[in-house]
Amino acid sequence: MSNWGLFVGGALLVGVAAAGWQAFQPAPAQQGHSMVPPDTSDIAMGDPIEDVRVPEELSVEAAIGKRAFEAKCATCHGTNAAGQNGVAPPLVHKIYEPGHHADEAFQRAAMGGVRSHHWNFGDMPPVTGITRGDVQYIALYIRELQRENGIN
Repeated sequence: MSNWGLFVGGALLVGVAAAGWQAFQPAPAQQGHSMVPPDTSDIAMGDPIEDVRVPEELSVEAAIGKRAFEAKCATCHGTNAAGQNGVAPPLVHKIYEPGHHADEAFQRAAMGGVRSHHWNFGDMPPVTGITRGDVQYIALYIRELQRENGIN
């Protein structure tokens, strides 16, 4: 066998050994918040899921977002995005923190709907009659509510 064949065979053997070793390593510990939704079985259907503290004063942009939220989102997501049990989740919840759901996630959900993946409320349909600009202001409102409630 040539030196080249030994080299290729050795490299292949090392690669297989490394892949096998990696496969048997324990999964890394999760950092940050758990993304498991809370048990809502003790909350009446339609009642708020979260107790949301509202900032004393919203920025001008967030105030615009609040009006848009109330017109297009509050029917499902509740007053001040506290959610409604059995209807839609709270957006003032650690699951929607900026590091897990960026503002673009709100854009995509509003424009195209979203399949249920964190909560068991069913799929969210697209929101009719809303623009990217509306959602941008809504996201600013949600982020200010989140910060007031310790979600950064």
